[in-house]
Amino acid sequence: MPSSSKSWAIHCLATGAVVAMGFGVLAYYRQLISFRSRVIGIIPARYASTRFQGKPLVQILGKPMIQRTWERAKLATTLDHVVVATDDDKIAEYCRGFGADVVMTSESCRNGTERCNEALQKIGKKYDVVVNIQGDEPLIEPEIIDGIVKALQAAPDAVFSTAVTSLKPEDAFDPNRVKCVVDNRGYAIYFSRGLLPFNKSGKVNPRFPYLLHLGIQSYDANFLKIYPELPQTPLQLEEDLEQLKVLENGYKMKVIKVDHESHGVDVPEDVEKIENYMRERNLL
Repeated sequence: MPSSSKSWAIHCLATGAVVAMGFGVLAYYRQLISFRSRVIGIIPARYASTRFQGKPLVQILGKPMIQRTWERAKLATTLDHVVVATDDDKIAEYCRGFGADVVMTSESCRNGTERCNEALQKIGKKYDVVVNIQGDEPLIEPEIIDGIVKALQAAPDAVFSTAVTSLKPEDAFDPNRVKCVVDNRGYAIYFSRGLLPFNKSGKVNPRFPYLLHLGIQSYDANFLKIYPELPQTPLQLEEDLEQLKVLENGYKMKVIKVDHESHGVDVPEDVEKIENYMRERNLL
C-alpha cells in the first residue's frame, strides 16, 4: 500500500476512534445524569397509631399535621410527584380536600416502607427513587428532602439514604429519638433507641457529636420492591427500627448530616411544643 494510502487509513482509524470515544463519553454522561432521575415523594399516614391515635389529623395551628407535611414536601425541587398513602378513609377525605393525591393501601402494612412499596405498585408509573416522608414531621425542610435524594443519586452502591442532625443532650435517653452512627464515608453503621454510642460512665458526653436520626428516607425503587420480602432480623425486632433490617441484610445506606431542629410529633404533648415554636418564629 502506498505511504499516502497508509497515512489516510491511519487518519480514518484515529478519527473513528476519537468519534467513538466521544459518543461513549456522551453516553456515559447521559446515563450519569439520568441515574435514578425519576423521583416520587410518598407520605405514609395511618390512623391507628399505638402511641397517638389519629395523629395525621391532629390540628397544628388550624391545619391537620398531614397537610402541613404535604405543603412542605411540595416545595422540594427533586420530587416529580407527591402522594399520601393511607389505609383510612377519613385521612384520605381530608387529604383530597386540600388538594393532595391519595393512594389507598392495606391495613396489613407493618411500617411506612411497606406502605410506600404498596403505594408505588398501585401508582403503576415508573420511578427510580421513592422518598418516604414522615407525616409527623410537619416542619421538615424541603432542602433535606432534596439532600437525601441527591445523596442516593450520587451513591450507586447504596440502596437507601437518610438524614441525621445533632442530638440535643436532653433527648439522649428518649427512646422516641433514634440515634445513629456512621462511618468515615458517610454510610450508616447502626441505629438505636438508646444512647449511641454508649460509654462506661453511662452519662452523656458533652464533647461527643451524637447524631439524631430524622425519619425521612429514600430508597432505590428496585430495592423497595424486594424490601418486604427480606426476612425480619433480630436487631430490627429488638430495637423496633426498620432501618436495621436493611443493614442486617447487607445493604448500604447513605447518610447526610444537616442542620435541622427536629420537631417530630411522637406523643400528644409534642403538638403544643411545635405550636409554641411556630408562634415564636411566626411560622403560621
